[in-house]
Amino acid sequence: MTLSIGSTAPDFTAQTTQGEIRFHDWLGDSWGILFSHPKDFTPVCTTELGYLARLAPEFAKRNCKVIGLSVDPVGNHERWLGDIRAATGGEVTYPIIGDSDLAVAKLYQMLPADAGSTSEGRTAADNATVRTVYLIGPDKLIKASLNYPMSSGRNFDEVLRLLDSCQLTAKHKVATPVNWKWGEDVIIVPAVSDDEARERFPDGWNAVTPYLRVVPQPKG
Repeated sequence: MTLSIGSTAPDFTAQTTQGEIRFHDWLGDSWGILFSHPKDFTPVCTTELGYLARLAPEFAKRNCKVIGLSVDPVGNHERWLGDIRAATGGEVTYPIIGDSDLAVAKLYQMLPADAGSTSEGRTAADNATVRTVYLIGPDKLIKASLNYPMSSGRNFDEVLRLLDSCQLTAKHKVATPVNWKWGEDVIIVPAVSDDEARERFPDGWNAVTPYLRVVPQPKG
């Protein structure tokens, strides 16, 4: 079964830089960001892990746990953390999954089933498809996914913005328009009738078109 928005995020047990976890238990009632890397000691990934280390408190404020995955053993991850700190100033406090048997990468369809069962001897190019960000809700369903090539660093400010949008739209019957940022106007979803909209938004809305009804971002 192909993983897509609305799919259940597969559960697994794995060793991480912070000990063994069972993924769904580790998530608990939190939102989650699972982001993957093709190999340790690679330049683009080093910058990504360091930047996300500095941004991690923002995710924590939003009740969102962050976890990395790299197709290498945990011991390699632990050595890599020193390079990340030295190169970026970021102190990685979130766990990184050791996936030396490629099990989690296959489970999340980042590598094909016939990719083998060990990271030994594999290069970053062999694992080029292990460059995914999954945004997972407290219900353990995938809310969004982003895929990047190895040569393009990910924009984790955008991932944070996406999290804000997903959390807001999960709570209120609104959608966020292009380039939306927290605090800006939002759109009443088409499934909400005008009668229901009057109850939900008693101050009214700006009808740009009959189907594009703009309101201030709901509070709370």
